[in-house]
Amino acid sequence: MIRVYVVDDQAMVRESFAGLLGAQDGMTVVGTAGDGIEALTGIAELDARGQRPDVVLMDIRMPRLDGLETTRRLLGGESTSDGTTENPLRVLVLTTFDLDDYVFEALRAGASGFLLKDAPAAELVNAIRVVAAGDALLAPTVTRRLISEFVRSRPAPAARPERLEVLTNRETEVLTLVARGLSNTEIAVELVLSEQTVKTHLNRILAKLALRDRAQAIVLAYETGLVHPAS
Repeated sequence: MIRVYVVDDQAMVRESFAGLLGAQDGMTVVGTAGDGIEALTGIAELDARGQRPDVVLMDIRMPRLDGLETTRRLLGGESTSDGTTENPLRVLVLTTFDLDDYVFEALRAGASGFLLKDAPAAELVNAIRVVAAGDALLAPTVTRRLISEFVRSRPAPAARPERLEVLTNRETEVLTLVARGLSNTEIAVELVLSEQTVKTHLNRILAKLALRDRAQAIVLAYETGLVHPAS
C-alpha cells in the first residue's frame, strides 16, 4: 500500500487530490496540509506512529513555508553515513509552470520529479506509483529545458570537476546518457550492455556521488558541465 501525503495551500485542490488518490487501488492518503509548517509537523507525527508516508505530493508555492524549503527540511537529513536511506521519503513537486526556478531548486534538494498541476488524473496517479517505486519522474524534454534554463548563465568548468573523478569511464558514460534523458533500456542499447548492468552502474554512481536518485544525477551532470544545455 502506497502511503501519500498531500500538501497544497488551496483547500479545493488539496481535497480533490486526496479524494482521487485515496480511491485508487493500493494507495491511501495518510494526511494533508495547507503549507510547509503543517506538513513538517504532520509528517513527523505520522513517522512517530510508524505511518510515515512513502510519497509527499508537494505544492511548490505556499504561504509561511513554501514547497522548496519544506522539501529541503524533509530530505536534508535522510541519508545515512554510507549515503543510503532506509525507506526513503519521496517528494513529487506540483507546479503551475514548467519553467519555475523553484522546481529546479527542489530537484537539487532531492525531489524525485515534478508534475504540472493541470496534468490529467491518470498521469498524477501514475506519477505517484513511479515515484513510490523509487524511480525519478522526469519528462526528458521538459526537465532538460528547465535545467538548461537555469544553468545556461553559469560558466561551465574548464576541466572535469573533481567531484566526478570518483567515477570510472563507463560510469561517466552512463551518467552522461542519463542526463540526456535516455532510459536504462536505451542506455543498454547505446552502450551494448545488459539493462541490469546499466542499473548496477547507475546505483554505483548514486552511491559514489551521494545522490538520492536519477533527478539529482541529471541536475549534477548539467551543473558540473558534464552535459551542456545544447548537447
